Amino acid sequence: MNKEKRYKILSLFQSKNPVPQTGLVFSSPFELLLCVMLSAQSTDIMVNKITKILFKKANTPESILLLGLDRLKSYIKNIGLYNIKALNILRTSFLILTKHKGIIPNNRIELESFPGVGRKTSNIVLNILFKKKTIAVDTHVFRVSNRTHFAKGKNVKEVEKKLIKVVPDIFKTNFHSWFILHGRYVCTARKIKCSICLISKLCEFKKK
Repeated sequence: MNKEKRYKILSLFQSKNPVPQTGLVFSSPFELLLCVMLSAQSTDIMVNKITKILFKKANTPESILLLGLDRLKSYIKNIGLYNIKALNILRTSFLILTKHKGIIPNNRIELESFPGVGRKTSNIVLNILFKKKTIAVDTHVFRVSNRTHFAKGKNVKEVEKKLIKVVPDIFKTNFHSWFILHGRYVCTARKIKCSICLISKLCEFKKK
């Protein structure tokens, strides 16, 4: 795919949804971090159901630590990998409180030093909270990038590297949200909805 076609695709997404919003519901940087940590191998809908109850009881590093492991598990037990997620959230809360004075750091190295925070999570936090020009590649972004030929790669690292290179800076802040929404509701894993696709004329998927 050439750069002119990529620019047209991103311009269409921007015209339709100039300020895309994440599907996660949060009201503070710490809440967002926890939401993203919980979202691994889960859906935004499930995460929001859990955090709606959890955050009423505990939504700061201090209050999470006061809950303790067993009580935290009881709040998030309906989500996948809840045992390790609970442990990571407690350890991360402790580090935020003791090493960062309760403030979420705005750089990748410190974010990825937290248990349970990998590259994808740090990219999302840096992008949403600090408006960094990072691009997180999850299953939706990976699928849409490869299927449309917008940025092809054998793994998420390859696709991320390609996207950082080919996505113009003016679109980088919102790129992740556009491609997630497109992958979630239109360019889905099985029943692809090409008939309602905004970018169908520009997409290079051969089987559409």
